[in-house]
Amino acid sequence: MNRWLEQLRSALEGLAPRERILVSTVGALVVVALFWFGLARPLMALRSGGEERVADAERQIQLLERLRAQYQEVNGRLSAVEQRIASGTRGNLRTTLETLASQAAVKIESMEPQSSPAHDRYKETKVEVGLKRVTLPQTVRYLHEIESTDQALSVKTLRVRSRSDNPELLDVTFTVSSFEPI
Repeated sequence: MNRWLEQLRSALEGLAPRERILVSTVGALVVVALFWFGLARPLMALRSGGEERVADAERQIQLLERLRAQYQEVNGRLSAVEQRIASGTRGNLRTTLETLASQAAVKIESMEPQSSPAHDRYKETKVEVGLKRVTLPQTVRYLHEIESTDQALSVKTLRVRSRSDNPELLDVTFTVSSFEPI
């Protein structure tokens, strides 16, 4: 190593003063370039990469917080429904629907049982109800009676069609589900 430094020193001494300045300037630029590309830029890249990772982690934390809040809200609603099913009155769904129809002054045209998927915790009973020639207020009143009864009932589907012979009257078909614990 000392031999190379000696050779470099003797080579520089053999140069004219103007050439020495030029070679020294180029050498200094090489050292600065090595420092910049070998040390400074990699450290800056690590720093900016770290900032990006921190920002990504903060976004993920915010997303997790939103998901946790949504989960808690859905879980709370599920608990309320399960409590309503457990504490609700039991009874024949068809009889209940007929009783509620008479309270709402609605005549049921048809009631057809529907198949329902099996569940490990609840028994679901479904009935498709058909109403013919009813007014909108009668329909709303009947649906309100169904939703506000003590029995755990849920309207699953609803189709409303106006009649061609009298546009003020409706033909309404909907499916009602009842749930009971197994």
